[in-house]
Amino acid sequence: MLSDMDARSREIFRRIVESWLGSGVPVGSRALSLLPGLGLSPATIRAVMSELETEGLLYAPHISAGRLPTQLGLRLYVDGLMEIGNLGAAERETIESVCRGGTLTPEQALERASTMIAGLSACAGLVVAPKTDKAVKTLQFVRIDASRLLVVLVLEDGMIENRVMTVPEGLPAGALESALEAAGNYLSDRLRGKSLTQVAGDIQAEIAARRTHLDALTEDLVRRGIALSSPGAGSGYLIVRGQSHLLNDVRAVDDLEKARSLLALLEESETAVRLLESAQNAQGVQIFIGTENRIFDHSGWSMVISPCRDARKGIVGAIGVIGPSRLNYGRIIPIVDYTAKVLSHMAGFKG
Repeated sequence: MLSDMDARSREIFRRIVESWLGSGVPVGSRALSLLPGLGLSPATIRAVMSELETEGLLYAPHISAGRLPTQLGLRLYVDGLMEIGNLGAAERETIESVCRGGTLTPEQALERASTMIAGLSACAGLVVAPKTDKAVKTLQFVRIDASRLLVVLVLEDGMIENRVMTVPEGLPAGALESALEAAGNYLSDRLRGKSLTQVAGDIQAEIAARRTHLDALTEDLVRRGIALSSPGAGSGYLIVRGQSHLLNDVRAVDDLEKARSLLALLEESETAVRLLESAQNAQGVQIFIGTENRIFDHSGWSMVISPCRDARKGIVGAIGVIGPSRLNYGRIIPIVDYTAKVLSHMAGFKG
């Protein structure tokens, strides 16, 4: 679409977007005409603004108001007109010292990075990572009550992770207890010293080929236990810092309700998994404006996010910011990009 614009239209469009990003208020033709270097009359600017509105790049929030970029217009600006700034040496040093300070675990580094990036961007900083996929020492099935089981993973580093699953209905108590023990022994034997990701495929193949010599109930428990415990299966954690920044741009009751809705969404566990999916196939920074990301069921928010990868190029997390659509993209993109690269090169992430 940019290639179809003449130079005058591109310049007017760029100035409207940048003025709105800086002020948050609609931009009128008279205000634009007074900007240095443009040299156009208000009437000429209004004609161009009308054309841009017809093309779906601008809109007027009120009849007598100036113009604002639409979601499409903002995307066009970010992809084709925006100039991305460079981080100074002091900012790079700050990011490196926060992420690499001391003997941090990957989880601690991610948490510190979220606080740091919130401060640098004046937005809500977020980090998201899958559940740890560490070597397992033992796995046990423990009956909680008549309808629930607990899958207990004892990891080789001493950590314990639990998952809850439902009990198959209509089973004699004796048969279930026997199957729970058999399933736990089977999985512990194959998992010892290995991670679930390493052995899940082999176990599934062994069951499919009927080489397990397990009865139907035990096989079912093994399948469900593996699926429930795998790092990518509905697990993940999300750390958000600087949530108060989301309220700084609130201008009306409707904006406040949108902010509250977003904050509530960020507290849901499923959001972490969906954010990881958003970053899964990205090679670098991704920018989601408004409803482009299915996580947001309403417009008004944008997200800049980048994956963090280990030495094997596997996803070990993602880091980014969420804020109003009029983010300072040119500044935030290099902050997110550099932080993700620093985290990706940390020794703890090179597993």
